Amino acid sequence: MKKLFALLLLLSLAACTALPPKNTDNICSTFREKDGWYEDAKNTFKKWGVPIPVQMAIMHQESRFVADARPPRPWFLGFIPLPRTSSAYGYAQAKDETWGDYQNKAGSWWADRDEFADATDFIGWYCTISHTRLGIAKWDARNLYLAYHEGHGGFSRKSFVKKPWLQQVATKVDRRAQLFQRQLGECQGDLDNKGWFFW
Repeated sequence: MKKLFALLLLLSLAACTALPPKNTDNICSTFREKDGWYEDAKNTFKKWGVPIPVQMAIMHQESRFVADARPPRPWFLGFIPLPRTSSAYGYAQAKDETWGDYQNKAGSWWADRDEFADATDFIGWYCTISHTRLGIAKWDARNLYLAYHEGHGGFSRKSFVKKPWLQQVATKVDRRAQLFQRQLGECQGDLDNKGWFFW
């Protein structure tokens, strides 16, 4: 009985840690609620040079910080489930093939798409390639998101030009990155100065 109780307790705690933050529109609130997320995002910035607000704005758009997010499943006749239209999964909504490239080329063989630290590192890696190949500045959230969504080849071909809805989404991501930048400016000092025993 005690073993069963312990197992249920562990499962409930694991479920709690996977829940998205309560206020996804405030980066300070998110980092205060989610232990380790700020350090993970800061490590990605140090490694890849992609600003924290840009990382978080892209992730917000892709998954709203839901660890196991997937594209909606289509249904035939309203009750027969069909295969999903994309293999995108996790915080960063990375597809199977692109995630495999990341694991091989970034040396992150054990990375998981439903782990926040791995997802931020993936975003940093992908945006760095966008910067190197396409010349997009690492703080240009709008164009980084367009390249993220369309792929580097698609961005080069300007596939987004025929997608006004996507351009609107990219503009929204850019505005959110700017909002997160302002918010982070108000709390980053506290986040940097907090000791582990305060969390």
